[in-house]
Amino acid sequence: MTRNGETSDRQEKGAKIPGKEALRAPLPKRFYTSVAVAERGGSFAVLLDGRTIRTPAKRELVVPVQDLAAAIAAEWEAQGEHVDPASMPLTRLVNSALDAVAERSREVADDIVAFAGSDLLCYRAETPDALVRRQDEAWNPILAWARRDLGADLVLRAGLMPIDQPPEALDAVRRSLTGIDSLSLAALHVLTTIGGSALVAIAHWRGHLSLEDAWQATSVDEAWQREQWGRDAEAEAYTAQRRAEFEAASRCLSYLRSRR
Repeated sequence: MTRNGETSDRQEKGAKIPGKEALRAPLPKRFYTSVAVAERGGSFAVLLDGRTIRTPAKRELVVPVQDLAAAIAAEWEAQGEHVDPASMPLTRLVNSALDAVAERSREVADDIVAFAGSDLLCYRAETPDALVRRQDEAWNPILAWARRDLGADLVLRAGLMPIDQPPEALDAVRRSLTGIDSLSLAALHVLTTIGGSALVAIAHWRGHLSLEDAWQATSVDEAWQREQWGRDAEAEAYTAQRRAEFEAASRCLSYLRSRR
């Protein structure tokens, strides 16, 4: 994602370096035959050959919604001769929620608020006029929603100079996260970091934006550059990976909303 042709550090943070795939450790061989879902005291566990999957920190992988457990089980069932974690975004997301986010919810929420402080939607192109209009059309309605529904009135600026957002606007973003469970928070954080926009992520979580609208909103500059300079195989592969992670986080939120 870019702003006025410059790479956004927040969105590229943690990105895979193209051409480094050969340095990945060998994938483990598939070590199980059967995959199943079992109820455990009102929650749902994913079983491999009858044994509950455990997270990297050795916690049992148990989720509160059967459909989410089934989707995780489908990722394990789809593995071939080897197990490739890169093809299992829901599993990785839940692992992160159970091992890290549950114990660091305040820090994760703080990071989402920090993204709002440098939100993608607030940094506008100065030229060309066609890109300026495209950003306005995609982003202004989301900012209007944030003002109306969240009470978050963020400042806009053309160019890349840092913006000091009003503390009351960031406090409103923080309040919107009150009471969120750790699994939803983990998914929301994924949406925020991939898209570079806390406002888009929260609007999608709240049901104001569809998945496709949320993705398009975070991809305005990227789509513009592709139109101007043509397609690039490595960039498109990276975009496809980001899209898969974005969709997995959205699916997780959808499953969790179904229990309300």
